[in-house]
Amino acid sequence: MQESLLEIDDLLDNPTPRVPVSLCLDCSGSMSGAPIAELNEGVRTFYEALNSDEIARYSAEISIVTFGPVRKETDFQTLDQNCHAPVLASSGNTPMGEAVKLSLDSLESRRREYRNNGVDGYKPWLVLMTDGAPCGGSQSVLEQQITRVQNMVELGELAVFPIGIGANADMNILARFSPGRPPLKLKGLNFREFFTWLSKSVSKVSQSTPGDVVPLDVEGLKGWAEL
Repeated sequence: MQESLLEIDDLLDNPTPRVPVSLCLDCSGSMSGAPIAELNEGVRTFYEALNSDEIARYSAEISIVTFGPVRKETDFQTLDQNCHAPVLASSGNTPMGEAVKLSLDSLESRRREYRNNGVDGYKPWLVLMTDGAPCGGSQSVLEQQITRVQNMVELGELAVFPIGIGANADMNILARFSPGRPPLKLKGLNFREFFTWLSKSVSKVSQSTPGDVVPLDVEGLKGWAEL
């Protein structure tokens, strides 16, 4: 409750239009070793890059949900409120549907807080990263969340970025989360390059007017994606 009140106080103190970004990250047991270490380094790079941008640090709000087990590591806050990335650990299975549900529920709750406090918001972003296939969760929940994401994208209420990690990532499932935009596969363990690209993209959006269409840096994909 206290954390929620602090988030509402921040909306009152800082009425800058917000860019809500939910990172839904696979931290299951298969991510142990080098993958989780590089993921942590990438997330830290993301925080540092946004915090160094004078506009984005007051407008980008980051929430991190991890799965294996499903946990909300951080709720939506701007970088001027919390500029320290959490340290993620790997364990468990891959309950992707439950993790996406928590991410979307949190996004929709935060957008209601924007409206209730007269703060403009940009289209929310959902970044979904996994190195495998859904495992250990409910199939019905997974199907419900796939449909939910598809409907939100179709209505222009969500931008989704599904990213596969390694040879065992289920790109078919990721594709179902991404109508109109094929999922991309990370080049090796280039998490830092991905999160650098993501921070630049978020910064560009934060400098636009809510409702404007901001083109993605397609050229920048070459630094981290298998094309």
